[in-house]
Amino acid sequence: MRGRQERPRRRGQGELETQVLSVLREAPGPVDTEWVRERLGGPLAYTTVITVLTRLLAKGVVTREKEGRSFVWTAAADEARLAALRMRRVLDGESDREAVLAGFVAELSPDDEQVLRELLRQAEEPEG
Repeated sequence: MRGRQERPRRRGQGELETQVLSVLREAPGPVDTEWVRERLGGPLAYTTVITVLTRLLAKGVVTREKEGRSFVWTAAADEARLAALRMRRVLDGESDREAVLAGFVAELSPDDEQVLRELLRQAEEPEG
């Protein structure tokens, strides 16, 4: 196996979106696609970064403004919101939502279950 070049590890689903959003959250202000690509490192194509940014725009977690002939991008949400959107997309793709939610709750740790109960209780309270 000597002389064999290792292939870079493939990112998991959503991992690149999370990395792009993280880079944007650290930006000093609106930044262009190349700025994002450079900070991600590795052999990412410019078009790959544009595709990810466009998907994040459609999800409402980034914004873009026209600057010259291209766009500059800004984070509009954090990684937690992006994860919540992914969870919602999974739930929306299932026919038996109740079973999916029941399975999700059954897999929660006692601490996470308590947090979820508290969040649901807060959501039921009338705003005042």
